[in-house]
Amino acid sequence: MQLSGDSGRDRAYQYLRGTVLSDPAVSGTFINEQAVATEVGISRTPVREALLMLAAEDLVQLVPHRGAFVAPVPGREIAEMMQARGVIETWAAATSLATGNAPVQAMADVLEQQRAIVVQGDAKEFIELDSQFHALLVAAAGNSVLGRLYENLRAKHVLLGIVALQRSETRRQEVLAEHQAIVDGLATGQPEVAEKAILGHLDTTGSILMHG
Repeated sequence: MQLSGDSGRDRAYQYLRGTVLSDPAVSGTFINEQAVATEVGISRTPVREALLMLAAEDLVQLVPHRGAFVAPVPGREIAEMMQARGVIETWAAATSLATGNAPVQAMADVLEQQRAIVVQGDAKEFIELDSQFHALLVAAAGNSVLGRLYENLRAKHVLLGIVALQRSETRRQEVLAEHQAIVDGLATGQPEVAEKAILGHLDTTGSILMHG
């Protein structure tokens, strides 16, 4: 969720959500409020306000006298997240195809950006593009409520995507092939073909995350 404005709270929120919470190394640790305040260039009060917002989104857990804890994502939540993404993304594919709004070219363009950095780019950059690839499809369906729900999954989408890359040396090339299958599926104009490609991609990612 991108926030407008330039308040200290909003900047802390954006930094925490976009940088700190997408780092697998932070999982299972407490967030250092002073370090965040120093990095963003603000006092600790707006950092605490941002952490309250993140706690409301279930991205951190506030522990009395300890601070904000970043809990590891349990296996059940990984499975449920992949299921939720599958429901939203396959619906978005069918809807955007039915209305003639499937963003085939835009998604293909993001895929080309992924191809360009598959060897040299860092994992976070690759997965940020991955998230953008899927978000384009959801946005094309035109349902703002589902769009917001999907956006709320984005921080964990990036985190889990990076973890999947770390666990599988071949995952980057596999993602490229799976994304190409999604683009090709949408290009056929047949929802069932796109759906099969989307669910296959999510199932593979989920399997890596659940079983290594």
